[in-house]
Amino acid sequence: MLAMLPCVLVACSPTVTIAPSDKPITINMNIKIEHEISVKVDKALENVLSEDSGLF
Repeated sequence: MLAMLPCVLVACSPTVTIAPSDKPITINMNIKIEHEISVKVDKALENVLSEDSGLF
């Protein structure tokens, strides 16, 4: 009787199977990228780059 106990326990063990899905994997990515560029100009440099300076 004790000799059959391991066989019975092995026979009752659950089986796990992994099956691939038949549907394709869909990844929805809604990406919104915003950027802001801040330029700080010194007053002296601002005067040099002004329209009245004749540089441009």
